Amino acid sequence: MPVEDINTRAWQLYGQRQLARAYTPPVPERLGWTPWEGIGPGAEVLGDVTGRRVLDIGSGAGHHAVHLAQAHGARVTGIELSPTQHERAICAHADVDGVEFVQADVTEYLAGAEPFDAAYAIGTLGFIDPHRSLPALRDGLRPGAPLILSLLHTDLHGRSPSTEVAPREQMILLRDDPPLPTQMWVLAPQLWEDLLTEYGFRVEAIDLLPHPDDSAAVIQQLIRARRLPDRSAATSGT
Repeated sequence: MPVEDINTRAWQLYGQRQLARAYTPPVPERLGWTPWEGIGPGAEVLGDVTGRRVLDIGSGAGHHAVHLAQAHGARVTGIELSPTQHERAICAHADVDGVEFVQADVTEYLAGAEPFDAAYAIGTLGFIDPHRSLPALRDGLRPGAPLILSLLHTDLHGRSPSTEVAPREQMILLRDDPPLPTQMWVLAPQLWEDLLTEYGFRVEAIDLLPHPDDSAAVIQQLIRARRLPDRSAATSGT
């Protein structure tokens, strides 16, 4: 089975299980980039998003998008490939002002969308081949727009990130259910920076955010990048 088909199936099953539980995560009081409350910065890394169009990549149950709209005045589009995850967002937040939820592949959606003022992905971009996602995001963002990515750095087993652009198996864990196998691009920070640079972004900072429990091996990385101006625009005045 192709890599991204494996991931599509896993998130479809994940959403199905959460729908069966009728579980809706609460809208957070603060945007978090890790699964651990209070670790790392908040929404300020996106800049002032008041009235701006912001793309939430892999928006899941929709709670992060709702927070940005209600607490920061953003106009958020949550893009989600999994129909069951999309259903969770619609069931809980369909009537929230300033938020729309779209069920689609992000690269296909961006090909026909008006460019966004900012975009972010909380733990989700690692499930998409970066050679497919990053050029689509470059074309789907306005010049100068921030792109903020929360990505796995080391997993629960402490495995270091890869130095080659290749996926590896990771498991989605959910209560007492069997783990769901996925394929993730768990890449070293320098490799992410090289890829982002290749596809038209400037990386401004990469922070490693460790688990609050010192005995836990898992670490998240937070990448702050910015879409560069088009070359033609950058050189038009010379």
